[in-house]
Amino acid sequence: MSGTDYRRPEARLHLNGFFPFGPIYVWDEVDRPEDYYEFAGFAQLARTAERGLFTAIFLGDSQRLREHLGAITDTAVTGRPDQLVLFAHLAALTERIGFVATLNTTYSDPAELARRLSTVDALSGGRTGWNLVTTDNAWTGENFRKGGYLGHAQRYRHAREHLSIVHRLWDQEPVDFHGEFYDVTAAPSLSRSRQHRPVLFQAGESDEGRDFAARHAEAIFSRYLDFDAALSFADDIAARLAAAGRPRDDIRIIPAAKITLAGTLDEAREKAAWFDRQTWTDRRIRAVLEAVWGCDLSAFDVDGPLPGFDPVDPEQTKTHGVVNSRDRPRRTAEGWRELAAERGYSIRGLVAHLSRTREFVGTPASVADELTHYVRAGAIDGLNLAPHAVPTGFDDVVDLLVPALQDRGSYPAEYPGTTLRENLGLRPPVDLRDLITT
Repeated sequence: MSGTDYRRPEARLHLNGFFPFGPIYVWDEVDRPEDYYEFAGFAQLARTAERGLFTAIFLGDSQRLREHLGAITDTAVTGRPDQLVLFAHLAALTERIGFVATLNTTYSDPAELARRLSTVDALSGGRTGWNLVTTDNAWTGENFRKGGYLGHAQRYRHAREHLSIVHRLWDQEPVDFHGEFYDVTAAPSLSRSRQHRPVLFQAGESDEGRDFAARHAEAIFSRYLDFDAALSFADDIAARLAAAGRPRDDIRIIPAAKITLAGTLDEAREKAAWFDRQTWTDRRIRAVLEAVWGCDLSAFDVDGPLPGFDPVDPEQTKTHGVVNSRDRPRRTAEGWRELAAERGYSIRGLVAHLSRTREFVGTPASVADELTHYVRAGAIDGLNLAPHAVPTGFDDVVDLLVPALQDRGSYPAEYPGTTLRENLGLRPPVDLRDLITT
């Protein structure tokens, strides 16, 4: 696709600093694993990201420590400090960068969520976003004495009611709401946001989730990084937006990604391979299979064949936070054994195949060319960028890639505004007070 053929020849890329639970970090680069929870690391990363004109800092959330074989997993960051408390502190250290909090509708009170997020939005001068998520798994619900109370098919109906209440409070509207899931009487407790409302992010992948995003979201956390798949996803969302009466420019599509940079392509590839070796330890490789087989596989050589016996639980895994609780282990194990036999995979080879994702690896110039192509073709609007380490994980991108993008005119030279909405280039939201009939 030539420059004259681009759908959006003037488009600019957004970068968000994204902190998954891992394991994506080189653990031996810090003296203590607890460093990944502490404020100093978050503060340095946030300052570096703002120096690089990142649009936002984006955090995932977990309402329970993640487990493996009945114990807290030791191959990943398993917990997360309260995001809004953390963001209130980071807002005091920064001026323009935004803060996107992942907050669960299933296990939160809408009036309380509206107030807490509005508080951080006010303290930051209109720099917050809400990544709206839902869940139906019982092991998270146990922390709220609601284990399994919400069926999978009900999640989005429930989320629509929750969102309607939050939006009405943010629009300074007293709420007297009586729906399928909520009976709420509440009044706004803070003045309207400088950006009208916090920006709404969403990550649903099903048809229902995509429709929900097309109707309500202003940014989508997607998983598509191969160019053709990313462009197809963007076209699908554009069609759903049109059906909802919204233009494509009403939404930003921002997948998660890793970037590895070096002086030459060969050096970058070796750097990426080294990082992969450092993070995919034998213990972590076995844990992928143990989550399905439901038992200790430490006796198995990861360079040998898969276990020949079936998982101990044929219907449901006991692993929380790694394998989806609705998975059927026996069916998964059979599929993996067939794939390994067909392609000659060892355990290590199978896990490498299953975990392989699209990455951007190269020189600053080559990666800048590639990302400029993606954004101008309309495949993506930005990246949720995971750091390789804490607290220096954004340094290469800020010092090497950002200038190369700016040279191509595909990255801003300064922040466009002071609010997250302005810096994402989004218009003020439409009035959604009639989101549902009450």
